[in-house]
Amino acid sequence: MIDRTLRTTKDRIAGPVARAVAGRIGPGWLTALSLAGGVGGGVAAGFGLRWQAVGLWLLGRVFDGLDGAVARDGDRQSDLGGYLDMMADTVGYAAVPIGIATAQASIGTWTWCAALLATFYVNTMSWTYLAAIAEKRGGGADETGERTTIHMPAGLVEGAETMVLFVLMLSFPDQAIWWFSAMAGLVGVTVIQRVIWAVRNLR
Repeated sequence: MIDRTLRTTKDRIAGPVARAVAGRIGPGWLTALSLAGGVGGGVAAGFGLRWQAVGLWLLGRVFDGLDGAVARDGDRQSDLGGYLDMMADTVGYAAVPIGIATAQASIGTWTWCAALLATFYVNTMSWTYLAAIAEKRGGGADETGERTTIHMPAGLVEGAETMVLFVLMLSFPDQAIWWFSAMAGLVGVTVIQRVIWAVRNLR
């Protein structure tokens, strides 16, 4: 919901850092580090190490923000890089809830973890297909001037909201059922928003 609003601020912060590290590490390695941070956060959560999990998750998000900036600064953007970046994000988004559910080890937690992952699955299918249609119709990221690999219709829960909600989940895992159910509901609203967008725009 606020990703586009924050993008200018994010680019202003990430730009100088990207220029400083561009000659030392490539965007592919930064994507790998973002994956390690996401998975590491989930593993730490599974062992009940909440603050280590929060730190690893946030570190992974920092690397995730830098990989694209480094690629743009060095004119090294590629479709493969964008694909791997999204794959790393998706794996991290699955690892954290699974790690929390593993530590809590209750039927209720696992049930709501499954529900949350199901909404992630439906939402991912929704926006990736809409992004493909946008490219087909000439309304992709290049045409809209976005500094991302693909264009997707805006929704209630995007990258910034997910980062915040995951930090809260990792910080207060004892309330995992509440966090999982709340986020599943919010992602469900996002799916409905994109279905409405599709009905209105894909005739």
